[in-house]
Amino acid sequence: MSYRHQMTCHTQGIRATEGVRWRGLDGMVGVFWRAEGQKGARGYYLSPDPRIVFFLNDVSGHIRIANRDEGVQAGGRPMLRALYVPAGVPLWSGFTGAHRFAHLDLHIHRDRLLRILSPSFGASEALAILQRPVEVPDAPAIASLAALLVDELSGPARHPVFAESLAGSIATGLLDIPAGGDGCAAGGLTPLQMRRLAARLQSRQDRRLTVAEMAAAVGLSESWFAAVFKQTTGQTPLQWQRGQRIAQAQRLLTESDLTVADVAARLGFSDQAHLTRAFRQVAGQTPAAWRRMQLAG
Repeated sequence: MSYRHQMTCHTQGIRATEGVRWRGLDGMVGVFWRAEGQKGARGYYLSPDPRIVFFLNDVSGHIRIANRDEGVQAGGRPMLRALYVPAGVPLWSGFTGAHRFAHLDLHIHRDRLLRILSPSFGASEALAILQRPVEVPDAPAIASLAALLVDELSGPARHPVFAESLAGSIATGLLDIPAGGDGCAAGGLTPLQMRRLAARLQSRQDRRLTVAEMAAAVGLSESWFAAVFKQTTGQTPLQWQRGQRIAQAQRLLTESDLTVADVAARLGFSDQAHLTRAFRQVAGQTPAAWRRMQLAG
């Protein structure tokens, strides 16, 4: 399939630090960039085709993203290591500090992805898969494939079918494909869905999401999400979230000099007493007693 990608891209304060390497393949284009962004740099990206972005280095502490311009201005969420952006989904980015980075972009025609997915999942489910965005903080298997593909973009040494198979494997490794092929894994959420949910929660300083926001993060209705979440974890979504918030409180108590009241405020508890009650339910001790025990070794 002859294919040329067409993406709207506007950037300020971002520049390539060396020549861009790219290669046109069957229904896809691979592009490898090394670049740097200044503090306050911004970008806007919109593609009529699905695309994959994989960073060779961690940029989550330097780049924030959102699907609305005002979302980046309000703080956005961290740019994670690997992203699948469905066709027509806009993305804004903003740099919180100067940073050098390297990333692989894969622009893939929708029909090319459907050719890969439809034989296993059928046309309807394949289309649904392509509509679900994915953002994951770590993907070691994809990192290995991406390194091989970057080598092929930089200096083609094998038949194009090799690069195309690498790109297809990266796509199927990143896409939100249910393990059982029925929308959830063996009656529960897929590991990828749980990683997406954890990443979404971690992007919020107070570690708080509504059940509706949690369901939206994994592409399910609120009622269906609540049912399959308990099947997966044995907890309700809010019980799990409370555990995540207390885990963050424990990290702050051991890794910072914040007072218990400060930790409560940072994590969105109404006051120190509210945090203490929740902390005791999860950890069996008050925050102050738990901190003393940790510091005592």
